[in-house]
Amino acid sequence: MTGTKTPFTPETAPCGKKHGGERLLDEDGYGLVIRDQHFDCGCRRIRHEYHDGSIHLSAIRCDGKRVKDPIEPDRGS
Repeated sequence: MTGTKTPFTPETAPCGKKHGGERLLDEDGYGLVIRDQHFDCGCRRIRHEYHDGSIHLSAIRCDGKRVKDPIEPDRGS
């Protein structure tokens, strides 16, 4: 798997505040795609696409609590 990290400009983090951070994109070339956003405040937005086509989405606020509201679509890198 090869991974790339790219910075992103401030956008609304799972905590509701605007922060910048880094996007991580990993792909294995066979269907596994991992997209993680690490915000400067400590929040994370996670999207994992698996070989069978299933997708796992989650978001964690900077205080460690999971976000239960609908997660915004990933805008890519």
